[in-house]
Amino acid sequence: MNKIFLVIQREYLARVKKKSFLIATLLTPLIFPAIMGIFVWIAVSERENQSLRIIEVIDETGLFFMESSEQYAFTSSINDPEEAKKMVQEGERYGFLYIPKMEISNPKGIQFFGIENPSMSLMSYLESALKRKIEDQRLYDKGIDPTVLKEIRTQVSIQSVTLGESGEEKINDATVNYAIGFLAGILIYIFIFVYGNQIMQGVIEEKSSRIVEILVSSLKPFQLMLGKIVGIGAVGLTQFLIWVVLIGTLTTLVTGVLGMQMPQQQAMELANPEMAQATPDSSELADILMVIQGIDFVAIVVNFIIYFLGGYLLYGALFAAVGSAVDAPSDAQQFMFPITIPLIVAYMGLFVFVLQEPNSTTSFWLSMVPLTSPIAMMGRISYGVPFWELALSIGLLVLGFLFTTWLAGKIYRIGILMHGTKPTYKILWKWIRSSQ
Repeated sequence: MNKIFLVIQREYLARVKKKSFLIATLLTPLIFPAIMGIFVWIAVSERENQSLRIIEVIDETGLFFMESSEQYAFTSSINDPEEAKKMVQEGERYGFLYIPKMEISNPKGIQFFGIENPSMSLMSYLESALKRKIEDQRLYDKGIDPTVLKEIRTQVSIQSVTLGESGEEKINDATVNYAIGFLAGILIYIFIFVYGNQIMQGVIEEKSSRIVEILVSSLKPFQLMLGKIVGIGAVGLTQFLIWVVLIGTLTTLVTGVLGMQMPQQQAMELANPEMAQATPDSSELADILMVIQGIDFVAIVVNFIIYFLGGYLLYGALFAAVGSAVDAPSDAQQFMFPITIPLIVAYMGLFVFVLQEPNSTTSFWLSMVPLTSPIAMMGRISYGVPFWELALSIGLLVLGFLFTTWLAGKIYRIGILMHGTKPTYKILWKWIRSSQ
């Protein structure tokens, strides 16, 4: 056990002390917000500096009047389509919208002409504007005043409340649950791939440089493999915990600098009736705060750590086995396919099944099978999972890790000392069946 600990310590310190680790760990929580901030700033600047785009409209039905907006102005100065096209080609107009004579019940033949491909936002704007006007016209034809319908139409917002076994009520929000499940599942997927590849690359480098031959003279191959897996996993866990602390600290500082209030402060103010009256959207804000306060972030972080470690250890053993069986990264591609397929299935299942219907049968089984449960279960956690399902999933994940470690150990024990031969699946099977 002491030898395994020494390998863990070596792998951990060798990576943590690297400048690349420190830079990635400290800058990653800043990079993504900075990129989003830059994109938002560029988008706002472009919108402010963008000149008004004039679109010529020829309406042969005489039923439509296009309202101008901040970005687009609509004119109807001519009635000749060819002349309108010429104005677009000469740069006098940004585009030309042609509405031919047509049946309102079957609107077809509407065209937009421009010297460049129109953006999706422009086409959506034109289509939605024409759709509303066509619907209004059809209502007029039926003798119905559209303004009456607009007055009758009402937006309905349903508050989702979950009932506990003891009768307690908890307000939740599907959008928040989706966001948490999406983020947690994607992080697990990325961590397994990144750190699993680090294990494989490390094993291949040590094998090709013959360092491993010196190491196995003082400890067993299985001890070396297990120490390497746990050591690199500890690096990933350290990085994740640092990110949690940094993001939490930066959020507090930014909200303080910008004069914003933290949720706890807002909740205290909402508890004061006078303050609640002074806040126009206090009811909506209170609902949001109740949703946030109802989320057990501690349980989510704890389960994330459990599934990160379980999934990483399960796949890490397989990555180590692949690394021990080959002499170069290019030779590892044929063996990576069976490993990546379950990860891809879990990734796609997260979006197609888990986040859409977390309690479906497919979502249940994806969160139970050890090869897919780390990603699938983290997608379900925020929606609420019965304790027995969580316990069963974790138990199966532990069994899966023990099995893959045993399987990888059989390959690692022989493959780590093999050089000059390109193994096949048949050879790997012989190594697994070997009893020595």
